[in-house]
This record gives sequence, C-alpha cells and structure tokens, in this order.
Amino acid sequence: MNQNQPAVPTLTLNNGVELPALGYGVFQTPPEETTDAVTEALRVGYRHIDTAAAYGNERGVGEALKRSDLAREDVFLETKVWISDYGYDTTLHAFDKSAGKLGVGTIDLLILHQALPSRFDLTIEAYKALEQLLADGKVRAIGVSNFMPEHLDRLLAETSVVPAVNQVEVHPYFRQPDVLATDAEHGILTQAWSPIGGITFYREGEHTSTLQDPTIVGIGEAYGKSPAQVMLRWHLQQGRSAIPKSVTPHRIAENFDVLDFELSDDELIAIDALDTGARGGPEPADITLETFGREIPEA
Repeated sequence: MNQNQPAVPTLTLNNGVELPALGYGVFQTPPEETTDAVTEALRVGYRHIDTAAAYGNERGVGEALKRSDLAREDVFLETKVWISDYGYDTTLHAFDKSAGKLGVGTIDLLILHQALPSRFDLTIEAYKALEQLLADGKVRAIGVSNFMPEHLDRLLAETSVVPAVNQVEVHPYFRQPDVLATDAEHGILTQAWSPIGGITFYREGEHTSTLQDPTIVGIGEAYGKSPAQVMLRWHLQQGRSAIPKSVTPHRIAENFDVLDFELSDDELIAIDALDTGARGGPEPADITLETFGREIPEA
C-alpha cells in the first residue's frame, strides 16, 4: 500500500461499528481465483472484503486473510446467508458454516442475501437468528441485501434490531431513490453492489454501459480519471459504501485510487440524472426457494 495514499474513509453504522466505505467484492469470482484476487486487493490497501455463502468462495477469502500479515481486526469481513439457510436454527448454523470457511471466530457484518417475499416468515426467523448472533458477540453488525422499502417496513415491524446495512444494486443507470430514501429514514447504510453498472444496459435502443456514458466519460476526462473511478467517487461522496469487483490487478488498483479528487455538486447531479429505472439484477420479488434454492455446503 502506498504510504502517501489518502486513507479510505470509514462509515459509522447505526450500532457504532465502523466500516471502510470502499470494499472489495468477490461476486462471480471463481473459487480457484479468489485467494489470489483478495491477496492483491489487501496488498493494494482494501480493508473491507465482501463475500457470500452463495458465491462458493468464502474459503478463498479466508485463505487470503490467513496468508496476509494483517491482523484479523484490520480487515472488515462481510458475508451473506443464502435463502436456502433461512429459518432460525438453520441460520444460526449458516453462521458456523461461513465462519468455518472464512477461518474466523467473528464475522464483522452478516446479512440476509435476499428478502424471500414468498416465505417472509422464514426471512423473519433468519433475521431473528442474526439478532441472536449479534447479542452473542459472534457478529459485530447485521443487515440485509436486496430489500425493497416494503420488505424493510415489514422486517422493522417484526424484529427489534434495525439493519445496519442494506446492500442493493445502485449505479448511475439504476439509482433506486426510493430505497435510498427508506434506508436513510431508518439510519440504514446503503451499500452498492454493481456500483459501476457492471451489467450492460439497453439505453434508448442502443447497447451501451455506464463505462461508455458520455457524461461519465467527460467528467472523468476533466480529472484524469476513468469512468469507473468517477462512479465510485460518486458513491463515496453521497455517503454510500461501494464494493467494486475485479480479478484484474490493474483494475483492482484503479478502483481503489478514488480518494484524491472530488466531484462538484453539479457533477453529482448530472450523474444522478442518468438513472433509467431499469434494474440489471433479478427482481427481488422473483426470488423463490423453488427457483433459486441451492444447498450451501458445510465448512
């Protein structure tokens, strides 16, 4: 890590735990590539790693952590419980599986991967298990992912700990302003997956992506920064956590190099205005055990 590099800003969660705002994600990273990729991310300076039971690569993350000379408390580890492990006792065991693969005794942030609207009773039981893990000191913070405002409202009505984080798809082409507003209203940190719009979108009949957007490209040229760097800076300045993913060393480093410039208010507004309202990932309402259920192996 370059000693002259500015420190990654931290965000204070609603329970007082601090989380590095810029994290490194391993979604779709093959298990056999995960250890090297995370090792490189830690070398560059990332201190927040985001994985999930359903990614199948928690073991690789744990191996990278073991290989590094970093103290356990210097790396913020975040993982997710998959829908197949929802239910009170099953979710308690899901912690054991993830902690075993990661090789840690404590997980910094454990979140539910989806709302599972078709079996929200199981979702509630799973979240109550997270509350117990939090009370027992096995996790430092708990949260959710891909929860829409109606899911949050129901969860808040039936549980006692407000989620610290809601990890959702957010990028310039899909801002989810209603989710951002609901999270903010309840003191929930919004964390952006696909923060640079890695999924290609159709805009106005043209096959394009955020990385080629003229507005974003133009702003980047003004600062000598790439479109990806502009988008990550946009997230950070608007108070979100962002977890870009790449297995390419120069991209891993480029995504981290976003702390030495600042976008103007007008530039932030211009990026906000690119929102198409078109979701790239699956509809949260479409997630069912029948369609998306899969067994999560033991540790």
